[in-house]
Amino acid sequence: MFEALTSRKTDFPVVDITATSEYILKVQKQDGEIPWSKNGKTDPWDHVESAMGLTVGGYYEEAQKAYRWSGEVQMDDGSWWSEYIDGRPQMNAYKDTNMTAYLSVGLLHYYLTTRDRDLLRRLWQTVSRSMEFVISLQGPQGEMFWAKRQDGSVDQTALLTGSSSIYLSLDCALKIADILNKKRPLWEAAKIKLGKAIKHKPHLFDQSKSRFSMDWYYPMLCGVITGEKALERLKASWSTFIVPDWGVLCVSDEPWVTIAESSELAVSLAAMGLFEESEMIFGWIQDKKYEDGAYWTGVTVPDGVIYTEEKTTWTAAAVLLAADILYDLTPASRFFSTAHYPQGRTRRLP
Repeated sequence: MFEALTSRKTDFPVVDITATSEYILKVQKQDGEIPWSKNGKTDPWDHVESAMGLTVGGYYEEAQKAYRWSGEVQMDDGSWWSEYIDGRPQMNAYKDTNMTAYLSVGLLHYYLTTRDRDLLRRLWQTVSRSMEFVISLQGPQGEMFWAKRQDGSVDQTALLTGSSSIYLSLDCALKIADILNKKRPLWEAAKIKLGKAIKHKPHLFDQSKSRFSMDWYYPMLCGVITGEKALERLKASWSTFIVPDWGVLCVSDEPWVTIAESSELAVSLAAMGLFEESEMIFGWIQDKKYEDGAYWTGVTVPDGVIYTEEKTTWTAAAVLLAADILYDLTPASRFFSTAHYPQGRTRRLP
């Protein structure tokens, strides 16, 4: 285990790409908003993730509608509220830096799939405002503060998962800027500081979250930690979070295997060139789905009880993104791999 393969497999996946992407489509509202589930809430991060799933499924017009919805509901300061229902912010919502940053990831993924610069141009100011909001909440040592509350106060908790995702978002925003011939040196400086904080200053981040598997693999998924260091990190917590034949635990001390986390780890592994391990994890979750193409959000082990009956769009999207990196379904299939291998090719890890 953990020996990187030198070439990817090309067998078609067991995922029903059409059914899974159409499940997201069925939940999407007419104006483009994509809630967690039918009659559920919407948050800006999972909305974008679901739009990426639509892109993998070939539903480009519907993905565009989702991104335009983000532009329409963005606030003047560049942020979004953390929770919406039918486009209306909810009572206890806050302005989450990670949720605000993620639009750039979805837009670059869409561009790499379609080569459609028009959408990038149309939403450039949206991306620019969101990045300015995010870097305004960067701490003095590079960490990203979690959120701004409704009263304007800042929660200065720094989350490793969220900060890693923001690192990817900054990278994507800079790539969009380059495509559009824009210069954003402050974004580049913020990305460098954030990367150094994640790599070298773990004490800056909330240690109580280390029980979550996302804190383990997100620095690898988002391209902050690569190469030999990524492999060491992977090995160190493999037995803590992996349940053989089931998937990835959401938290280390609870018996919940979650399909989105399992899919995201599969993406992380494939991005590192570990296709054999990635396909193994991905294969474990293929019996954990509904007939309509949606996947279970989670399942308890070993009793096999479905954990929450809610059919989440972002879980479906995570599965689609994993299928894409494993089976080259779209021109953006190497989207996450380029952080590990900038030329987009797979090689053996050191």
